[in-house]
Order: sequence, then C-alpha cells, then structure tokens
Amino acid sequence: MARKPVAAKKARASAKKPAKARTATKKAVAKKKKPALGGIAQAFLSGRVKVIDLTATLGPETPLIKLPPQIGLNTPGVEIHEISHYDQNGPFWAWNWLKIGEHSGTHFDAPVHWITGRDYKNGSTDTIAPKNFVAPVCVIDCSRQVKKNPDFLLTVDHVKAWEAEHGRIERGSWVVMRTDWYKRNGSEKDFLNADENGPHSPGPTAETIQFLLKRGIIGWGSETVGTDAGSAGGMTPPFPAHNLMHKANRYGLASLCNLDKLPPKGAVIIAAPLKIRNGTGSPLRVLALVER
Repeated sequence: MARKPVAAKKARASAKKPAKARTATKKAVAKKKKPALGGIAQAFLSGRVKVIDLTATLGPETPLIKLPPQIGLNTPGVEIHEISHYDQNGPFWAWNWLKIGEHSGTHFDAPVHWITGRDYKNGSTDTIAPKNFVAPVCVIDCSRQVKKNPDFLLTVDHVKAWEAEHGRIERGSWVVMRTDWYKRNGSEKDFLNADENGPHSPGPTAETIQFLLKRGIIGWGSETVGTDAGSAGGMTPPFPAHNLMHKANRYGLASLCNLDKLPPKGAVIIAAPLKIRNGTGSPLRVLALVER
C-alpha cells in the first residue's frame, strides 16, 4: 500500500487541533522570531554599523545664502549668547540662547518653505510624519566634474549612468549630490562663490528633479548653501529643487558634509528637523548609518 505524504498527514492533524491549540502554536512560533530592532542593536554593539556625521558646525561664522535686495530679506547671521557659565548668573550650570534662522547651516527644507508647497497640511516640520525622517540614501558622486567646473549641472543622463552602475534608485530614498563642496565651508567667500554675475555652485537641472520625482524619491540633498545650483534662478521653473520638490510634498537637505564617506548605495540617513510650530525648515544633525 502506498504511503500518504507526510505533509498531508500534518495538515490533517493540524486541522483536527482545537482552535485554542492552533492559536497557542502560532503564538509560540511568533515568539521564536527575533525582533528586528534586536538585530540593529547588535549591529551597533558589534561595530558592524558605523555612524557618520553629515552636519556642519553651527555658529556665527556659518555661511548663509545671500539674496539680492530686490528679491527679499535675508536670514540674520547666527548668534550665540551666553546666559551663564558656572558663575553668578548660574553657579552650577552653563547655557546659551540662540538667534538663528530656520534655514541656517546644515538644514532641512519642508514643503511649506516654497510657495508651491504651501497648501500641504502635513508640509511643516511639526506635521511631517516621523517615519519620513529615516530613509535609505543614494549618493551621486560629481566631485570630479565640480572640481573642474563649479557651475556643473547634474543631468538626467548622469543619473541614468549612475543607475546603470549601481542599480535603480528606489522609491522612498534620498538622493544627494556629492561635490566635496563642504570642504569650502571654512570660508563664506569660497562657500558662496559669488561674483558680479551671481553665485557659482553646482546643482541639478529641472529635468533631473522631474526624473527623480518620477522615481519616487523622498528628498534631494546637496553640500552647497541651498539645494539648487547657483544658476537655478534662470532655469524653468526657477529654483527647481525647491519649486518641484516641495510642489510634490518632498523635502530638501542643504549644506551637507562628508558625503565622500558614504557608499553610492546602502547607507541610511536620519534627518529629523526640530518640531517648530508651522516650521518651514530647521537646522538639524544629519546622521548616516553605514555598514562596515
């Protein structure tokens, strides 16, 4: 006589079990699963994951964007004022108060920062879903081109060439443009790199931003003072990294550092702005998690 398959016997035996027994079995199996966060914690403890700081130091010397007076007002410079320093104003503690604009230093651009994103109910720093502050990052290296030409523009062809080598940009990722521009950050003159014709700094074309939005990215980041190129005012639309990204309820990161320490793909960044009421942006500490 032919033997009945073992799998069939197990299935019938399971079906004969009372509902309570089947539930208990499922719970036992669930307990055996390792928590996802436990794996992450172990990776940190073992040193398999390192944390890289992508943030510039913030202080009175921090370079800020300079708008022509006919366009609008500028952000005041960063000020740090001492309240006490273990003295008669506070014998056991030291603390300061700050005067700072939302878009100072390494900062986050929320959708409501731009007129095209002003109507989003979840477009300010206090209303954006927290899950959007942690995401994988794709790093497009343009440092060689920018060294030769500070006005270099990242085109769709450049992005497609990157994808051909590293794989398609995944939905929900940050895309950041590595230029090594952050190495100029010690000098406002060099960082802004402006002359009588305006600023000369790298960035994306409007077509590139449109292409990346079709890929479903969560945001665009740069090492320059803003997310757009110095020549972006003459593009159509003007300032596309702001205009188009925020129109799509997406985000920006500016004045990033140390992108040369990240792999083209595989890192995760944490970029959580301050929870400012109706905030259009915020200085923040951007951290990258990289597997060794």
